[in-house]
Amino acid sequence: MAQANNNSPLTQALARFADPAADPVRLLAALVAAVRPRRADDADEARGRFGLLLTQLEAEPELRRQVRAHFTALLASRRLTSFFADSGILPATGFFTELWRLVAKRLLPELPDEREFRDAMRSIFNRPRDWEWLDSLDRAELLRFWRCIAPGDGIGETERRQLVDDLLDAALLLAYRVGGLGIERELAPLAPTFRDFTARFLAVARETQVFVDGYRAHLDDPSAPVEDERQLVVIIDQCQDVLKRAHRIARTVGTSTHLTYLMTRAGQSLDRLEAVVSLLGARFRGEARDAALAGWTAIAHDTLQAESRRDSVRAHIAGGLGLLALRVTDNAAQTGEHYIASNRAEYWAMWRSAAGAGLIIAGMALLKVFLGKVDASLAGTALLYSLDYGIGFVLIYLLHLTVATKQPAMTAQTLVGQLGEVSRGRIARLDEMAELIGAVVRTQIAAILGNVTVALPTAMALCWGMSLWLGQPAVGIEKATHLLEDLDPLGLALPHAAIAGVFLFFSGVLSGYFDNKARIERFGARVARIGWLRRLLGEHRAGRFGEYMESRLGGIMGNLLFGFMLGSTGTVGAILGWPIDIRHIAFASANLGFALVAFDFALPWQTVATAAAGVALIGLVNLGVSFSLALWMALRARQVSMDGRQVKALAGALWRRWRSQPLRFIGAPPRTIER
Repeated sequence: MAQANNNSPLTQALARFADPAADPVRLLAALVAAVRPRRADDADEARGRFGLLLTQLEAEPELRRQVRAHFTALLASRRLTSFFADSGILPATGFFTELWRLVAKRLLPELPDEREFRDAMRSIFNRPRDWEWLDSLDRAELLRFWRCIAPGDGIGETERRQLVDDLLDAALLLAYRVGGLGIERELAPLAPTFRDFTARFLAVARETQVFVDGYRAHLDDPSAPVEDERQLVVIIDQCQDVLKRAHRIARTVGTSTHLTYLMTRAGQSLDRLEAVVSLLGARFRGEARDAALAGWTAIAHDTLQAESRRDSVRAHIAGGLGLLALRVTDNAAQTGEHYIASNRAEYWAMWRSAAGAGLIIAGMALLKVFLGKVDASLAGTALLYSLDYGIGFVLIYLLHLTVATKQPAMTAQTLVGQLGEVSRGRIARLDEMAELIGAVVRTQIAAILGNVTVALPTAMALCWGMSLWLGQPAVGIEKATHLLEDLDPLGLALPHAAIAGVFLFFSGVLSGYFDNKARIERFGARVARIGWLRRLLGEHRAGRFGEYMESRLGGIMGNLLFGFMLGSTGTVGAILGWPIDIRHIAFASANLGFALVAFDFALPWQTVATAAAGVALIGLVNLGVSFSLALWMALRARQVSMDGRQVKALAGALWRRWRSQPLRFIGAPPRTIER
């Protein structure tokens, strides 16, 4: 490993530790500045600089003693309770209150509390992106660093006791925070099965109090029995299982954003409590120092990263989006399973479903052409277009038909659920994952072909029939020319298709939101209690209608609002003077059919080929944008990440499957498929 020269910033920063009267915060801040890479995302430079620091500390005992002395002085002069109990855990104030604090801090900076270790760490790691390079450091090398500078015999008994007391206080704070969830009224909708287990949260607080009291009693009187932390760890694990069960129940009965926030915060607190009590318990186990250092390394790494991100508005908003994603994606994941054809019968069922949607879409496209002739204001035109799209999509949904571009927002959630297994090292599931991806691809192709191959000829037949009935062209030459221009892939067709892709993603989010809302608010039971509805239908039928509406509210609202997004975009663009509009593959294919009929099928083949290419590319952009956004949201919600080795292994499995059986990615699967 390369050696630092005598004039390097690292050597100069380390040399300042020779002054025993120097401020440890300033010294450590200068040391971090010397190790910090020039770019926060440059992992190689960060590891290289950190390696040089380790080399010098391990090679020079006197230098190591000086750095340890200043770090010990820092620990002895600061309170650590909030560092352990709050850093890296969602604040109790809530999302928007915390966001306002971050914005206000930009205008009027906060004053650091010099008595708090947490504030000292924020002064030392004072760049907003320090967490990036900290995350790239190897845990084994971090353990070597803390082994070099961790207090040993140099810390006085009074200071050592204060450090332990701060850890014990942090454990109590975390435990009582978790215990409060046991009496949280928001848990009521999560079914009696979950409420029966909320006593375990209260047990965490009680058992932690027993552990802390016993620990302090032993510190005061070494002859008192040592309170073992293993019983407490068992209860913590049980509470973590309860939270997992709560999330599963929430997929069925729904959950509010506040409860999602509470459960996420409780899970973080449980993880931290387990780390803190394990660190405290290491004192009484064999190899106590090594065990304590390992525990400290894990906690310090997580908390330092969290403190580095604490004042980042971007990180806070990203975390909030993650909570929102967690709330709405589980429902989409379950829905997504219905959009994947795993056998031949399901494949052709998907094709028929998409073909039925193609019939309706052709009618919607022609109706939009006629609505464009209505002499209405901009707002009136937007409303008419929105109703055409919205009612049409709702009808397609209620008839259990399929719009191809609606699939990615749902199937992405299912894929991420399987990717989570691969990312946790279950490489044996790669073949299963490759089969799932193949099923998603072929199902998507079936839906696209079903929409397009039916919408195109149906649109031509409708246009021709309406022309005969009206005695004049249903779509004039001027309108047909405009429709062809809208399909030009070298014009604005693809940006407009990307806008439609964004709306497709949002429609999936809205469907998940309203499905969740219907369950948590018990929408069906409340509808069944409407007086006039009960008088009209009778009590039994009103109840069945309420159940029907509850099960379909998400789909109805998602499709209706998606229609309003599509129908109003062009008008909003006209009002603002922006060249924005939408392009959707199924409607684009119908519009191509109208243009062919309007020109009496006498268009040059180059024009037809360009328009056909435009339709194909519009579909590709629709699907690509909506799938990418849905995949991003699902990955954030489930906190799934894959390293290069796992990505390479998955790509290899896909390539082997494609090379051996390419038709599984394109056409109907064979009558029997080995899973």
